[in-house]
Amino acid sequence: MSARLVHVGSAVVDYVYRIDALPTPGTEKTASSYARVAGGGFNMVVAASRAGMKVVFGGQLGTGPDGDFLRAAFAAEGIETLTPPSPVMDSGNCVAMISGDAERTFVSWPGAESQLTLDMMVPVEVTAGDWVFASGYTLSYPGSRDALADWIEALPADIPFVFDPTPVIAEIPRPILDRVLARTTWLSCNTDEAAEIAGAGDAQTVAIRLLAEHCPKAAGVVIRAGARGCLVRLAEGGTRAIPGFEVTAVDTNGAGDTHIGAFVSALSRGLSPYEAARYANAAAALSVTRHGGSSAPTDTEIEEFLALHDQAVIEHGEEQEATT
Repeated sequence: MSARLVHVGSAVVDYVYRIDALPTPGTEKTASSYARVAGGGFNMVVAASRAGMKVVFGGQLGTGPDGDFLRAAFAAEGIETLTPPSPVMDSGNCVAMISGDAERTFVSWPGAESQLTLDMMVPVEVTAGDWVFASGYTLSYPGSRDALADWIEALPADIPFVFDPTPVIAEIPRPILDRVLARTTWLSCNTDEAAEIAGAGDAQTVAIRLLAEHCPKAAGVVIRAGARGCLVRLAEGGTRAIPGFEVTAVDTNGAGDTHIGAFVSALSRGLSPYEAARYANAAAALSVTRHGGSSAPTDTEIEEFLALHDQAVIEHGEEQEATT
């Protein structure tokens, strides 16, 4: 039986505006385009699913137009939602402004995903072979962090748990963060988030500290560095920088989610962590050439991209050799 990913993070509706540059205080900008799309944890779920992994969503969705929109988006991707809708509030949303240099600025409004209890999570059952994922967003909400931390700590020891602290890491109380890190099997974070946990330093030094001082049960950590790729540090001692791929970015929204989803999917199929990281780098590179946070490529697209890249490297090398 193929591995299944149980995602217990937060999904929200993104209201996306594209502008040439952020407005200065007191001024107004007219967007060149607008879209209403599923976002937040939805992006990672879609990335893992399109990369070939069976995925179910165990986060909390709301009752109202945004909750209905998210349920329809999950259904369109063939992803089952496990928990019943919140009876008291709608799902949250996020305004995302994408500037001309492909960078993003966000303003978010928490909804049903910010209110979580262990009773709500009763339908979220894990079985042998499952992988579980959670993000820092749910842990940053006062109304959900305790229940989710308790649920993560109660996971069976043989269930791999993947954690992404996200940019809101500073809003997670340190005792909660420490509890979740102590149960983490794979930590995936960007360089700023890694430094927030383990202090400043070069990527390898920070990765070593993450494993030695914060993630004692982890198999490894991945520190993402955008277009430069990522660094993988294994608990057994191996370290490798996995270079990124040169592409023309039009929208970096969701690139980190795509990277994590593709990485977990590749690991679950038996790829080595280094191979999985290269696969994830390719997925993220493809995603930034497309508009939208849930622009993750399929497994076929990723494999074709890697094959074309490898062929180009071979041809370039042969050409250099002939010239020499």
